[in-house]
Amino acid sequence: MKITHSLWIPFAALLLGLIIGLQFDLTVPVEWTRYTAVAVLAALDSVLGAVRAELNQSYDNRVFISGFVFNTLLAMAITYLGDRLGADIWLAAVVAFGSRLFSNLAIIRRHFI
Repeated sequence: MKITHSLWIPFAALLLGLIIGLQFDLTVPVEWTRYTAVAVLAALDSVLGAVRAELNQSYDNRVFISGFVFNTLLAMAITYLGDRLGADIWLAAVVAFGSRLFSNLAIIRRHFI
């Protein structure tokens, strides 16, 4: 099993982001919590998808960047639409990204086992 150095870049960036985020006293307004939650799920889904693609040796930076931005914006747009309609449509994004997140994690775990 060969692990490339570029595989650790997303994990290092995540760790660095967590460290920086914990150093500042940032609060998210209550009105934005749903938007933040679906955006974080979409971003994590994209990062884990990139790790999975790297392990399968099919990683493409353009696919990652476009998926990261598009998925995050789409999840936030679905949440906004649900807020305007008075429906909890954001739950669909949480379920979709959550299931993909667990699927990617399972594939990554199986790769290392």
